[in-house]
Amino acid sequence: MKVASQDFLQQAHEALRAKDKVERRDLLGQFMPAARDAAANAYGDFDGLRAHMKRVRGHTTEHLAHYLQQFEEAAVAHGNQVHFAATAEQLNSTVLSICQTHNARRVAKGKSMVTEETGLNELLLKAGLEVLETDLGEYIIQQAGEAPSHIVGPAFHKSLAEVRELFLAKHKLGERALESVSDIVEEARGVLRERFLAADVGIIGANALIAEHGTTMLVTNEGNGDLCANLPPVLIICTTFERLLPRAEDAMALQRLLVRSATGQSHTCYTSFYSGPRREDDVDGPLETHIILLDNKRSDILASDYHEILDCIRCGACLNHCPIYIGVGGHAYGWVYPGPMGSVLTPLLTSLEQSHDLPNACTSCGRCAEVCPANIPLPDLLRDLRQEESAQQLKPARWRRGLRLHAWLLRQPVLYQRLTGWSMSALGLLGKRRGAFRRMPFASGWTSQRDFPAPEAGGTFMRQYAARKRRGGRRG
Repeated sequence: MKVASQDFLQQAHEALRAKDKVERRDLLGQFMPAARDAAANAYGDFDGLRAHMKRVRGHTTEHLAHYLQQFEEAAVAHGNQVHFAATAEQLNSTVLSICQTHNARRVAKGKSMVTEETGLNELLLKAGLEVLETDLGEYIIQQAGEAPSHIVGPAFHKSLAEVRELFLAKHKLGERALESVSDIVEEARGVLRERFLAADVGIIGANALIAEHGTTMLVTNEGNGDLCANLPPVLIICTTFERLLPRAEDAMALQRLLVRSATGQSHTCYTSFYSGPRREDDVDGPLETHIILLDNKRSDILASDYHEILDCIRCGACLNHCPIYIGVGGHAYGWVYPGPMGSVLTPLLTSLEQSHDLPNACTSCGRCAEVCPANIPLPDLLRDLRQEESAQQLKPARWRRGLRLHAWLLRQPVLYQRLTGWSMSALGLLGKRRGAFRRMPFASGWTSQRDFPAPEAGGTFMRQYAARKRRGGRRG
């Protein structure tokens, strides 16, 4: 797993300097929350649905061994082969072994965050296989040699002009305009269609595993998941055990939450259920189906105080509402999972030492918790990780000394009020003419991006409060 979360601060700094991408993220931060709110409000009792699914997920987790066994038995009864992978390496080697058993050369992949997490593509390519991402966003970034910037829209960071130039360079189709989004989509369809038909193995993910039937559910808007699942002779479903739900109606309740939170739709174009390989009277479908359930530290998370992060349904709502994500984008986070959910999940799946800056990438505004369809207390989990960071002394020594000094000062209220009062008075006088400071000692992180407002006359809040209290006492 290639993880660059330790470089978050530098990567965030570079992301803020790319003005065109900042503007596109600003639009994302305006449009997606509005679409999500409209869809949630149109549903009716959206909060009631969230609470219901929270209970279902809690019940499933409490009886996980039972439902895992039920799912495996039902899936095997349908002709599936079920594999358990303890680590990312085991999942990758299992997929490669299946491909080699069938002498596969060409793999068509649907969008899968699990295989992004394990680095599956890199392994298969090194083994000599052709691997093609078929989700349009994933296909775009694969051609560009980039990582996803968003868990729902992997290519949100790309402009239409950038995609146009990419397709003109990668697709040897002669002179053409490619002036509109529809032109881009039509060309991608034409290129991908032949690759679907030629694929030896299809690989997809799953949004839910239904224990009672042993089936998997996949939600897409492009239909590429169905083509990956039905056209190649071998299908591999890569997923994780926390996708498990007891009943089909639970999966549909999850779908209602997921779609409205992810894209602001009432339903996606395709909600597909896969039961197993082709039967005698089926006209299409794979001849062989494998389901691989990945752990990769999830059992440890399940047994920890952070277990609620496993309720995440990968809708991306927390990203779309997070001022930090909108400011710096997904690539700054340095791994597969960005935004608030990634700032919790990445330290747990990799290490806090590698990614301790991520839990600090939070303004504590609470918007992520407000919109999370799984009711995950993301700000609380981020605070807990920051406490662990402090206990492990992962911050530089100067940061720790500064925090200890600040904590001591807060316990001396009289001294604190006098120091802040003198500081505000001095800053108010120095900045009176212009009303702001272009540069300030110890505040270059702020002033490198914007001016620092000078305090207004009247001093600190405590001084103004005391003065108002005295005036009120005199009036009495």
